[in-house]
Amino acid sequence: MGSHVDIAAQQLGRRIREERRRQSLDQRTLALVANVAVRSVHRVEHGQPVRLDVLLRIVLALGLTLDIRRGEIR
Repeated sequence: MGSHVDIAAQQLGRRIREERRRQSLDQRTLALVANVAVRSVHRVEHGQPVRLDVLLRIVLALGLTLDIRRGEIR
């Protein structure tokens, strides 16, 4: 089993990938809109480390927000 950070990154990546697909965007298009590299989109979607500003560009480009609150990681 991975660390809490790994699990949270994977969950976030899955949510971002789901939203990208829901909006019928491919990774390249999202990268263009977010002004990041396609590799960065791939890394986020697979729960791999990226800089915070890159993550925020992707989240905002999808029209999402980050909700930080106390909770249990599953």
